Parts: sequence; C-alpha cells; structure tokens
Amino acid sequence: MFSFLVPPSIRPPLDPDFRPPILSHRAFREAVMAEGGGVPLVFGLERTENDVSRYETIVFPPDHPRAGENLVYAERLLKFLLWQRGAWRVYVGGPAAIGEYLQAVYAPDGERAFDARFMGEKVYLQPFTIIPCTATDVPPAHESSRTLGRHLQGHRIGFDLGASDIKVSAVVDGQAIYSNEIVWEPVQQSDPAYHYQRIRAALRQAAAHLSHLDAIGGSSAGVYVDNQPRVASLFRGIPPERYGEIRSMFRRLADEFGVPLVVVNDGEVTALAGSMSLEDNGVLGIAMGSSEAAGYVNLQGSITGWLNELAFAPVDYHPAAPVDEWSGDRGVGALYFSQQCVFRLAPRVGITPTGDTKAARLKSVQAHLEAGHEGARQIWQSIGVYLGYTLAHYAEFYDLRHVLILGRVTSGSGGPIILETARKVLDAEFPALAHLHIQLPDEKSRRVGQSIAAASLPQLVSR
Repeated sequence: MFSFLVPPSIRPPLDPDFRPPILSHRAFREAVMAEGGGVPLVFGLERTENDVSRYETIVFPPDHPRAGENLVYAERLLKFLLWQRGAWRVYVGGPAAIGEYLQAVYAPDGERAFDARFMGEKVYLQPFTIIPCTATDVPPAHESSRTLGRHLQGHRIGFDLGASDIKVSAVVDGQAIYSNEIVWEPVQQSDPAYHYQRIRAALRQAAAHLSHLDAIGGSSAGVYVDNQPRVASLFRGIPPERYGEIRSMFRRLADEFGVPLVVVNDGEVTALAGSMSLEDNGVLGIAMGSSEAAGYVNLQGSITGWLNELAFAPVDYHPAAPVDEWSGDRGVGALYFSQQCVFRLAPRVGITPTGDTKAARLKSVQAHLEAGHEGARQIWQSIGVYLGYTLAHYAEFYDLRHVLILGRVTSGSGGPIILETARKVLDAEFPALAHLHIQLPDEKSRRVGQSIAAASLPQLVSR
C-alpha cells in the first residue's frame, strides 16, 4: 500500500481510518522535491487514434534509495486517470521499473485485471496495452470535445435509469409538466425483456401527459457509445450471449416511439443540468444514488471524450478500506458517495436499514436522520468529509468553477449536511479552492433533475 498515508485534520466521525489521496499525493511530491526534484513521469492515455490525454508528475530517480515508493504512487495515479479519462493504450514515460511494474499489475492475471479487461475488451474493443517509454516519447495531447444537449424546444421525455428507480419527466419547451420515480430492481435481472418493458412503461406514462412527442433523452450509469450500453452495472445480470438485446434496446425504443432518442452516461447529464441551471461552465456534477456518477462540462461549455467513471476511481488509500464487489479494488468512489456508503456506515451507529428494495432501505435510514438521530447525522457528516477531501483531489484533474451534487442520498436533510461539512473541509485544508462553489439544486431537482436535463439531449429533426 502507499507509503505516504497522511491522516486528515478533519476526520469522518464514523471512519477515523480514512486516508485521502490528495494528502498522500501532496506528501509524496513534497518528498521528491526535497530530495532534489526527481524525474518526470508522463502518462499518455490513448482512447482513439486522434484522442490522447497526457498527465505529468514527478517521481524519485530510478537509482534513488526510495525509488520503490514510486510504484504504488504510479499505480494509484494511473488507476484514477483510467477511470477519469479512459484508455486502451497507455504510454508510461519515465523510469523503466514503473512501466514494467504497471505491465505486471494490469496483466490478465494481475491485480488490476478487471480494469484492463473493462477498458480494453468492453469499452474500446481493443487489447489493453501498457507501453513503457521515455518521457519524451509519450505522444502529445489531443483532446476532442462536443456540445451536449441544451435543446429545449418541443414536447420531450427525459429519463434517468438508476439501480433503485427510473426517474422520468415530460417536458414542454424546457418546463417539466410531469415527473415520477418508478421503483425497479434491474441488477439481478437476467432477462433483457425486463429492462425493455420497464423502460417502455415509464416512457408511456410520461407520453400520456403530452399532446404529442418530439424526442426522448435519457441517462444511465455505465459507458455508452452511439446510444449503446457497452458496459453498465444495471445490466450485470444479463448473460453475455443475450447482451446484444441490451445494446439494441434504445434503438428499438426509438423505432417504437418514432422519435429521436439519445442516451448518455448519467454523470454527463448531471453536469449538463448544473451548467444549464447555473448558466456557467467548468461544472463537475456528482450524482449520489445507487453508485457515484460523475460528469464534466469544461470551461468552454462542452463535454470531453473522457469516461468520468469516478465510481471506480480510488478516494481512500487506507489498506483496510472497503472492497468494491465488482472491481475488487479498495476505497473506490462508489463506496463513499452513494447509498452503499449509507448502508456501510449505518450499522456503526446502531441503525439497520430495512425494506424490500435498496430505495426503501435508504429511506429507512433517512427517516432516522429526519427524526434527529445523532448517529444518522454522523453518516451524512462522514460523507461530507469524504467529499471535501475528494473534491480537492478532483480539482487536480479538472478545471472547476462549480460542483453540483444531487441524487437520492442528498434528499432531505442529508444534502445540506454533506454540503456544509465539505465546505468546512475545503476552507480549513484547501484555501486555494475558495473559488469553488459547491451547490445543491432544490429538492425536486435533486431527485429528478437528471431526467429533466436529459430531455434536452436530442436535437429535433426538421420535418
């Protein structure tokens, strides 16, 4: 595990062992500078032939007595970059030992085999490859971007697919005239027809409130390319031989309803919702629902080609941090910014989540919070501490003006507690981020805002 584990000055009330990456990275770089400034380490992350990200840092020289400490620093950093930006081919420009170590870690039988398989086979349909090289041999950056949504005219439906519910809205010229949340349990379903029928039924409910339908826009956790779910936790129960029915699902829904349909990652829609409501850019949206979803609108008002799948990016370096059941890694965002975090912390204050669904279990814990249970309040304060330190970490990788948080975990009193606590952390530990605005939408937008923003995704076709 990382040798620079720095305890935060403000600790989560229910998790004193929390060790945020931002403090570890800062301590590592300070040690390298104190030992003479180190040598460059440059990552080049290739998504397509014309889409490459670069990230530059420093490490101990290869002949330094502490050069072994470079390895885990580089591994944790690359792990974050992969899930933030995506890549099927990674250039590791720096000491040869680092590139060789990462090749072993990301090998088919290595510790990060899940990440390599996900990035290569599932997302980019290429064999995942790590290329050790010199820093000067890393390709130059070439980042693409595109505009997203903001089409408000017409009669539209917007939907958001979560692991606990489907949120759906009917929108007329940018105004929601109907919104609803429909409980479902998709993750354990093995029949693609379940997903098709439930989503179709939700769309029909919304369509019933419109005189006619012009377009449908949707968001969902996972990686989407050309309206196709390449991989998504919602569809984990689908056998591989039937996954083609999931990939074609949204095309078939578009044909059935006879209108343009666009579906993208839910984090992108979170950021879009923030940018639209704030009338500003440089927005990171974080949706705390069944998992952590994130999206980013850059300073120019566009989205990048980055993945922004921060649910799998590490946010806690403690060696005993909780393990994600899907990826097998410790301390990743999904376990800190979602209902999974609430369920993990609730037993520590004597609360047992109850209910037949995850949504019901979350509500049962939230009921304790609203009733004034001090232990329940500490759950949301802990999430706020996690968020404060993690936003400082994210700010090293994103140009930010605003952070918008929403999702079911932020409903009721929980959202303001998270917000207030995160702001205290930033004010105390990271005064350079005083310009960063962390915001909550109003209660209705907090719960269904993504589906409303999603409605603006398709551009209407002239008739």
